[in-house]
Amino acid sequence: MSGMNAEEILETLVGFPSVVGSANGEIVGWIADYLERAGASVHILAGPEGDRSNLFATIGPADRPGYLLSGHMDVVAANEPGWDSDPFRLRREGPKLVGRGTSDMKGFLACVLAVLPTIARRPLARPLHLAFSYDEEAGCRGVPHLIARIPDLCATPAGCIIGEPSELRAIRAHKGKAAARIELGGRAGHSSRPDLGLNAIHAMADILAHAVAAAERLTAGPFDANFEPPYSSLQVGTIQGGQAVNVIPERCAIEVEARAIAGVDPRSLLADIEGRLDVLRDKGLSTHWEMTGSYPALSLAANAPLALLMEELTGKTPLAAVSYGTEAGLYQAAGMEAIICGPGDIGRAHKANEFILADELSACVAMIEALGARLAR
Repeated sequence: MSGMNAEEILETLVGFPSVVGSANGEIVGWIADYLERAGASVHILAGPEGDRSNLFATIGPADRPGYLLSGHMDVVAANEPGWDSDPFRLRREGPKLVGRGTSDMKGFLACVLAVLPTIARRPLARPLHLAFSYDEEAGCRGVPHLIARIPDLCATPAGCIIGEPSELRAIRAHKGKAAARIELGGRAGHSSRPDLGLNAIHAMADILAHAVAAAERLTAGPFDANFEPPYSSLQVGTIQGGQAVNVIPERCAIEVEARAIAGVDPRSLLADIEGRLDVLRDKGLSTHWEMTGSYPALSLAANAPLALLMEELTGKTPLAAVSYGTEAGLYQAAGMEAIICGPGDIGRAHKANEFILADELSACVAMIEALGARLAR
């Protein structure tokens, strides 16, 4: 097939409004058709939601250890004020390519797809795999289903490159995350008779106090100087409840998240808060606890083969760590070496007029081409 260049592919991908939590059949279908025409073996892996899928593709001998390029197809909603154009229509502004998902992370997907036809024409000694996931922006909900299928689809990859925006400098570690939603149910009534009601907001104050105390304790360590801040953290991010000031609130809900340094299970940081729900149930409140997302930390040694490879491919020494999270920790937890490296800047993500530079796409294309040349040896 005559390949499209990265900018042309990016224009097509941005045009799919693949917002997190929504059906993604259109973008998956277009990518699958493109890859099949390029000669890849393609698997569309339906998720349990029924309206969205992961995609896995291979070129080369799948029974040998190769490399896996991973990215997510979903984007956050484009509700920020300040967009100067349609977020789902790529706009060139000098060196900038503006649109939702350009940096996070359809730019990387476009580079991978642009290079693939060239790599596919080579006789590969080792395979190249593509793993494109859904609902990463909702706490990496889609990729665990994909990772579970990898043993059935190929030999364990020698390394996984997660193309999150990193200015094309590899990153060896990131924090893990766990998030939960807590809802309390009390008893409504008129505020003049608090003795007859059960105030869910007042009861939630107990949970909030425990969360604040837990967050403060974490500042005392353990520490990992590679991260900023160098300790695990916890916060309550949202709270909803009540109808009017003169009505005893029957319901109150909060969302809480924990971010953990390597070696700490982020879910364990929420355990004390979940345990406090027993006390509230004893007081007559109904409680609901829902884990809304979690992923482990990533920690790859500086002398790991994948880290050394990425230094060769990019010409840059990998960064030790970042504090945000990616799908990389889940690949590592499944027994595969993983590292972050992609075009664009995370500082542009989730903002109006998100953009990537044309030169950044070109540099990423060159990096993937160099990886393909290695696989052909």
